[in-house]
Amino acid sequence: MPGIELIIDISVASWWPVGAVLLVLGVLGVAVAIRARRRFVRMLAAVGSAVLVLASADAADGSVPPAGAVVPATLPGTVSGFAARDALVYLPPVWFARPRPVLPVVLLLHGSPGSPDDWTEGGQAQATADAFAAQHSGVAPVLVMPDSNGSLTADTECVDSPTGQVETYLTVDVPAAVQKTFGTQPPGQRWAVVGLSEGGSCAIMLALRHPRLFSTFADFSGLVGPRLSDTNADTADTVAQLFGGSQQQFAAHDPATLLRAAPFPGMGGWFEVGTDDGEPLAAARELAPLAAAAGIDTCLVVIADGAHTFDVWSSALRSSLPWVAARLGLVPADPSMTASCQPISS
Repeated sequence: MPGIELIIDISVASWWPVGAVLLVLGVLGVAVAIRARRRFVRMLAAVGSAVLVLASADAADGSVPPAGAVVPATLPGTVSGFAARDALVYLPPVWFARPRPVLPVVLLLHGSPGSPDDWTEGGQAQATADAFAAQHSGVAPVLVMPDSNGSLTADTECVDSPTGQVETYLTVDVPAAVQKTFGTQPPGQRWAVVGLSEGGSCAIMLALRHPRLFSTFADFSGLVGPRLSDTNADTADTVAQLFGGSQQQFAAHDPATLLRAAPFPGMGGWFEVGTDDGEPLAAARELAPLAAAAGIDTCLVVIADGAHTFDVWSSALRSSLPWVAARLGLVPADPSMTASCQPISS
């Protein structure tokens, strides 16, 4: 990392208010440099770990380890041009077996503000997947945690817009890179898309717009559709900023409109939300019956006293993963998997 050179005019700095301000700025500059250096070191360590994991997988004796591994992965925006941050990918224990099985994939989409590692930290994705794998002889889906915003505070709503061609990125670039790098099943019956908050809205929207790519979705605390605000009703900014003022394009990405327009036979959808999360709760209660009426195998889970937090989202992943894995053909369906689910009938 480059050093920081602090040059101060002594005649000006001798006036104590200026000197105090410069001292604070100098301390902050050093702190930023140290933090950046630490972040750089962590990045190198993560990349190094990924190289070791993938290299050791190619040279392994085929034994299944007791736990899976999370590795960083660059999933380039080859077609979309989207400048994505590195993804994280969970490889279950069975991925290291020889011959390697061709596994299904679950995309895990973060919210805004957010980043892919939200799923491994607050979302506890690795611990949840490892616990599932431990009950199934090392078998679990590959969990892919891509970047859907490009930065911590951006909010693309996973659509192609002036903010970035994110829908193309998630439906074209990511599947191609994941298959090539990790040897997974192709998109289709054995791919699912799951998201929290903004990612929840993205998950249902992407599944409905691309039913040939995703057979299953899970929406944790998402709004009723693409929204740049925190409310279901406020659509003006979204239409203007993401869809160039086109109500037609907005409707083409609106889950309620899509569900009313056509059936989705064979698809599955899981909604989970807390009772203390007003707008997402209203969204789930609107969309779940519409999904069921459109022929989607639909579950709704409402968590008592749950808010818009990772407590809800980590719990939602634990409760839905067995159901998702069964729908992807990875494990046999078990009625006890949906014990917490309130099935929605049409």
